[in-house]
Amino acid sequence: MAKRETRGMWVKELSADEKLAVGTLCERFVADVLKPRFIPGRPNPLGQLVDIFGKWRGSKYGFSARYRSGLPDDAGEEFDVPFARLDHVEEHRAETRFNAMWYRHTGTWWRLHAAVTLDEALRLIETDPRLQPPL
Repeated sequence: MAKRETRGMWVKELSADEKLAVGTLCERFVADVLKPRFIPGRPNPLGQLVDIFGKWRGSKYGFSARYRSGLPDDAGEEFDVPFARLDHVEEHRAETRFNAMWYRHTGTWWRLHAAVTLDEALRLIETDPRLQPPL
């Protein structure tokens, strides 16, 4: 477990092995839960949902949906839309915890659920429509 000092307080950072384990569970969740449920999706004003994926950016694991435009001017063009993010809570705890974040249409992230375990966070993404790909 790597630690760094922030404002005179020691906090827990995710090690490379922990990030790998979290990433593997999230990828399995995307493949087993999200993709079968949302792809192929019903018609959407954004376009056709063609893929769902996740990736690490620092201490945050983000989920995004890839859409293919069906508009005549840019038919076939693809673009990504983030829809949920897990922000690692760096307070020293016995278990790894995350804030479940929602991507608003304004381009800002809002915390919906604070300091939940990874299992709880994935369950929230599965059940809370705000944390799912835009339909």
